[in-house]
Amino acid sequence: MVEPPLIAESNAEFAAALPDGGTLLALDLGTKTIGTATCDAGWHFATAGKTIARGKFGRDLETLTALMRERTVKGIVIGLPRNMDGSEGPRAQSSRAYARNLSAGLGLPILLWDERWSTASAERDMIGQDLSRRKRAERIDSHAAAVILQGAIDALTGAAF
Repeated sequence: MVEPPLIAESNAEFAAALPDGGTLLALDLGTKTIGTATCDAGWHFATAGKTIARGKFGRDLETLTALMRERTVKGIVIGLPRNMDGSEGPRAQSSRAYARNLSAGLGLPILLWDERWSTASAERDMIGQDLSRRKRAERIDSHAAAVILQGAIDALTGAAF
């Protein structure tokens, strides 16, 4: 019997599934868009990527598969939108379902990462870069994905915060 790919919430479990590291892809799942970010194979730096218009899952899967082939992705980090008290609502359930579907479609390990402050942090960073409101609106999802990914790789590598 073949085991299904790992969907982890534990850094150790996810890191064990990727003993040689490798490029990671982060996703910030919105209702209309998916923000993406990738990191280097050594898990040092996250970089904001494309923002993808979200559609039917099959089309999303094709788009993400092409992106993963281009970057030789070994694992995926998906933002898990918890409430401020740590509980989970409908958006978190939707992210978990998307992770299960993506896992079945791609066969790569997936880490669900708490994203409570990712959008606020991304917005603050872009304001600090003096980006206009229009440019911030265009880029917020991919920058939030980079914040999610940087937090995850810092935790995975034990980097100082």
